[in-house]
Parts: sequence; structure tokens; C-alpha cells
Amino acid sequence: MADHRDEPLVLGIETSCDETGVGIVHGTTLLADAVASSVDEHARFGGVVPEVASRAHLEAMVATIGRALDDAGVKPRDLDGVAVTAGPGLAGALLVGVSAAKAYAYALGKPLYGVNHLASHICVDQLEHGRLPEPTMALLVSGGHSSLLLSSDITSDVRPLGATIDDAAGEAFDKIARVLQLGFPGGPVIDRLAREGDPRAIAFPRGLTGPRDAAYDFSFSGLKTAVARWIEAKRAAGEEVPVRDVAASFQEAVVDVLTRKAVRACKDEGVDHLMIGGGVAANSRLRALAEERCERAGIRLRVPRPGLCTDNGAMVAALGAEMVARNRAASDWQLSADSSLPVTETHVPGDAHLHPHPHRHAHSHDHVHETAKDNLYS
Repeated sequence: MADHRDEPLVLGIETSCDETGVGIVHGTTLLADAVASSVDEHARFGGVVPEVASRAHLEAMVATIGRALDDAGVKPRDLDGVAVTAGPGLAGALLVGVSAAKAYAYALGKPLYGVNHLASHICVDQLEHGRLPEPTMALLVSGGHSSLLLSSDITSDVRPLGATIDDAAGEAFDKIARVLQLGFPGGPVIDRLAREGDPRAIAFPRGLTGPRDAAYDFSFSGLKTAVARWIEAKRAAGEEVPVRDVAASFQEAVVDVLTRKAVRACKDEGVDHLMIGGGVAANSRLRALAEERCERAGIRLRVPRPGLCTDNGAMVAALGAEMVARNRAASDWQLSADSSLPVTETHVPGDAHLHPHPHRHAHSHDHVHETAKDNLYS
């Protein structure tokens, strides 16, 4: 195992939605990224069912952590900390991850870091492209979020500039895929079909792009309704729906707005770097159009590989490693999940007077506990 005296070795747990992710990071180097997805269990419902997701996390957790440790070739006792998504996300799913992280951190005597899901999506880019410039503009697009964020310090200062006022971009992809009877999740299949369609075939609306509209906010509900009505009108007239053209035109409307507003925010804030993250960042047309517009505007684009864009434990470990490296306060054992944790709270620090250090917690004298640690983690 690599010497980590100078760079922290951190395990990260992500359970905000339907994927159980466990990552292990050494500084900014990714050692393991194990994922267990329950997406197939949700497909028949056409969307994520919170109770199903929570149960799947419970069943997958221990095995996924074990796989990550094996892949990384590290022993639990070598870790410098355990990080976990504390929010935002599905409450029940988050609780599974937080409970598991507490158990491992407590048993190992390691500091615990409850971190923000959105900030983690930004920080994961460090694992591929090196340290984040400060400041960095971030466009996060997923099934639950569409946000423009300005970060001057990923561990303590993330400022929201804009967000969706209704549907998130990924949510709109899923809903249009359902109308087109393409299954769930919708993003990958629409991306694939759109490559064979004409993005100019149908003039779908671009939400919140008028001169009086909020410069950095997003709205995809009107677009979703317009596409659904267009499809319904075709079917009512007995005409065949040109699925590939609909997919391409809908996708173009989404990525046009996303990239246009992101580049505008960079120019307005004087930031020359744009990072795109979240599940929808895996979309090939979003990547291509962002690259084209950033190059034209003199902005450096950073987009992690698709596997790091979707929810994963590596991103949580990456942010946890930064917390350790910058000596941010660890969370205490009262850490709880917060389904609406604001992005301005990049992590949830604990009260130092309660538990100043995990090795000095209230039950450090417990002989049974210490014996269990020796047996389990020796």
C-alpha cells in the first residue's frame, strides 16, 4: 500500500438515491470505486422507489465496503477517516449510509465526516484532472438537481448562483422517455437515439431564457409538457412519432439552456474554468456542446469520465480527503441525515466539546468494544 503519511486515505460512502457507492481515495488518487446499483429493481415502477432503495442499500452495504477495501488493497485500520453523504437525497437511503459510516468510524476509532452530495460531485473531478482551480464554476445536472455553483474552497465555500425551479434535467429525461415508452432510466436511451435524429427537426421551447428571466435558474417543466403534447398530438392524428427526432430535439433544448447559462455565469463572474458533474454530465451532446461553447469563450472545461459523473463513493471519499487535508472539523456521533442539506453546508462539523476525537469518545473505556475492534479489524 502507498505511504499516506502526507496525503489522507479516506473511505467514502454514498447512498443518496438508488446506488450504493463506496470509494477509497488516497489524496487525489482513486484506489477503489465499488458500486451496487438497484436501478433494475426500480425500472418496473418507472422511477426510484425510496423504500426499495433503502432496502437495497442495507443488503449491499457490507459487501460493497468489503469489495472496495479489497480493490484498494488496504486494511480498515490504515484509513485516516470515513466520509459519508449526509444530504441532500432520499431520507431513508441517506440514513442507511450515515448509520453504516458511523458504525465503521466508531469501530475503527477514525474521524467521521458527513459531507454534502453536491459538493462531492464537484470534488470528484480532482481524481481525474488534479486540484480544482479556485474559484471554479460548477454546473451540476442530475435526476434530482440542476444547479450552477461557484466554489472558492470546496470544503467551506460553495455559493449557489442558480438552480431549477421545477423539474431537474435528469428528471425531464426520465419523464420524456416514459412518454416515448423507452423505459427507465431515460437519459442513456435518449442520448443513444438522439445521435440518429435531427436536433433541429422540432422547435421545442427553451425555458427561462427571456431577457427578464432569472439569468442562472433553470426550468424544464414547460419543455417536458411541450414535448408530451407534441407526441400526443401525433398519436391522436394517427401519425407515427419520429422517436429519434423527438429525442434529438428535446435533448438539444435541454443542453442548449444548460451550456448557455453556464458559460454566461463564467463570463459574469470572471471565472475561466467550468466543471460539469452529475449523472446528466455523462450525456454525449452536453459534453460536445459545452466543449464547443467553452472553447469559443476561452473557458477551460473539466468533465469527469462518465463513471465518476453518476453517484459514486469515490466522490464522497474525494471530498472527505480534502476535509482531512485542510483540517476541517470532523462530525460527531450525533450526525444525522438531512434530505434538504443546502449546498452552502459542504459538510456537517460536530461539536468539539462533545467528542473532540474519536479515540476519546464516551465509551472508549468499554472493554467489550475494544476487544471487538481487535477481533474485527486486526
